[in-house]
Amino acid sequence: MKATIFIILTVGLCFFLCSFSENQAETYTLTVKVENLRNSKGVVQFALYNKDNSIPDEDYKKYYRLEKAKIVNGKSEITFKSLPQGRYAVNILHDENNNGKIDKGLLLPKEGIGFSNYQSIGLRNRPNFSKASFELNADKTIDVTVIYM
Repeated sequence: MKATIFIILTVGLCFFLCSFSENQAETYTLTVKVENLRNSKGVVQFALYNKDNSIPDEDYKKYYRLEKAKIVNGKSEITFKSLPQGRYAVNILHDENNNGKIDKGLLLPKEGIGFSNYQSIGLRNRPNFSKASFELNADKTIDVTVIYM
């Protein structure tokens, strides 16, 4: 009788412990760095996207995750943790007045913006998820260029 209970408990414990090791999706970290900001006013807003047609997103409504970081000596960085494998794109805003939105002049942003995989932005080089996205299947660090117009 005791041997039967011992076997049942042992098998149950094995199933219980195995359930923790299986079916846990591997996750990764993504560190995003920004340099050459024109000043250290405000914050840098880092928006992370994971779906087609999510950028451009001028009103910041389609992001997957959104974080803000301080600026020190014209530089800023953030690390997104526990990201599942997939395609991602990053949009940054040098939010000089810390209001959480892109301030514009007549048509163009007054504050610095940037996108992963973009060195410049123009009429023929408008940001979209397809061009800005990259594959995340390991821990990764990327640099995003800030563009002042």
